[in-house]
Amino acid sequence: MRRMVLQAPHQALVELDVSTPEPGPGQVLVRVRACGVCRTDLHLVDGELPKPKLPITPGHEVIGVVEAVGDSVDEVKMGQRVGIPWLGWTCGQCAQCAAGRENLCERARFTGYTLDGGYAEYAVADARYCFALDSTMSDAEAAPLMCAGLIGYRSLRMAGDAQHLGIYGFGAAAHLIAQVAIAQGRQVYAFTKPGDQSKQDFALSLGASWAGGADETPPHSLDASLIFAPAGPLVPAALRVTAPGGRVVCGGIHMSDIPSFPYELLWKERSIHSVANLTRQDGIGFLSLVKDLALRSSVREYPLSDANRALSDLRDGNVTGAAVLVP
Repeated sequence: MRRMVLQAPHQALVELDVSTPEPGPGQVLVRVRACGVCRTDLHLVDGELPKPKLPITPGHEVIGVVEAVGDSVDEVKMGQRVGIPWLGWTCGQCAQCAAGRENLCERARFTGYTLDGGYAEYAVADARYCFALDSTMSDAEAAPLMCAGLIGYRSLRMAGDAQHLGIYGFGAAAHLIAQVAIAQGRQVYAFTKPGDQSKQDFALSLGASWAGGADETPPHSLDASLIFAPAGPLVPAALRVTAPGGRVVCGGIHMSDIPSFPYELLWKERSIHSVANLTRQDGIGFLSLVKDLALRSSVREYPLSDANRALSDLRDGNVTGAAVLVP
């Protein structure tokens, strides 16, 4: 099979021909039909994530079909369409797992980071961490659901019942979860890089009540804000337009340093929260929720061998929605 491999940070991915892996006990072999290109993949390539497995096949927004099943697998069947997310394995025994917080497992392993991922023609995954998918969306359209959608969903849940919701960084996660929020009757205010009219128009086309630059003030104070862009200065910017008692939720695995800001911005019981990874229950809840929504997943497809170009386009802000590799 072909796979794209990161051999060291700050290097381009290398295309290799390797033997197709075999699933071990509890695992499945999935023929990859599509794999989303996530900003976390950029953080991996750019050396911003600590202690990756190297060499590593990136990719954790994987959609495919089960082609082989290892021993002791009951969760999925041969020929079934599944999604493979970021969370690839947990110990089930630590204090976090016992408390229902497997996203914070002390020994967790992650697809495309500490486990080989989906920038390949085949991928091996723990069957317990695969999600069964219906056929309402194409493979490429479904791929961003496995991280952008799931992290967006967990972030939205942290926003509580916020009716006036700000979203900073209108990319893959934002364009999906904005639609969910709007379907729930919330008002969405989209913040982009100043002057990025195309992203602002995109947000408005999805039903946002307002769209503007991250340096602008929306027409209504916000009950909560979701930050998906990895830029620390957005935190005080969001606090400035958040109402007393409101919450700012940071949805990225990596963010640049948050600059110093006056306590006044945090006062009146405003709060800042981070989102770390996901749980399998998040996946079940999100996929059940979007099943009945006419979710519009905007994707730009690339051949597997063009993974480096897809990463470069994402880094340069030249992707509207999500980039997806299609072997």
